[in-house]
Amino acid sequence: MKCALVTGGSRGIGRAICAKLSAMGYYVLINYKNNTAEANTTLQQIGGNGELLQFDVADKAQINDVLGGWIAANSDKIIEVLVNNAGIREDSLMAWLKDEQWDNVIKTSLDSFFYVTRLVLEGMMMNRYGRIINVVSLSGLKGHAGQVNYSAAKAGVIGATKALAQEVGRSGITVNAVAPGFIKTDMTEGLDEKELKKQIPVNRFGTAEEVAHAVGFLASKEAGYITAEVLSINGGLYS
Repeated sequence: MKCALVTGGSRGIGRAICAKLSAMGYYVLINYKNNTAEANTTLQQIGGNGELLQFDVADKAQINDVLGGWIAANSDKIIEVLVNNAGIREDSLMAWLKDEQWDNVIKTSLDSFFYVTRLVLEGMMMNRYGRIINVVSLSGLKGHAGQVNYSAAKAGVIGATKALAQEVGRSGITVNAVAPGFIKTDMTEGLDEKELKKQIPVNRFGTAEEVAHAVGFLASKEAGYITAEVLSINGGLYS
């Protein structure tokens, strides 16, 4: 059975990605941290074509226990697509940024990329096929005031994306990233959309489904000659 793992798949962009990959024929492993109700809603929306994997991507031990345990127990299932989507924001100007705000954001975005991807990569290399797509951010490309931690985490994943692509290309594995700008999700609910959209050439926020469509393209067999790329999805705000 061909599977796709989506971290942070219980809502927002993650949920839309789960729906897209399910429509492409993948059995979707929906990772989530705490919100079982939202994760079940995602599973229902994809017609039950998958299962839930509850673990905190910021916790190395949980990743090894839960994801490592699933891989060991499901030798008949191959994870062909990995989408490292989980991420959090804890914004503050650096002068007031607390240690835990730095640690939480770095662990959730950057550390999780390493520990999750390393576990999944072995199977992809044995199968000589894989698609790894990392959800980064406009903040990781240009930086954003009040987001030194978030920008650092996402920029780190961008660098890792480009480096890993060099390592695994000969094994039929591509590694790419998508960098959303302002997307309508619960992470952008507190932003002044009316004011911010004036800066965006297409004059609106994007949708989670538009990000998912780009992820679906990069996850397809037809995208096999595209690797080490960062695709901006920001309505022309920054390139």
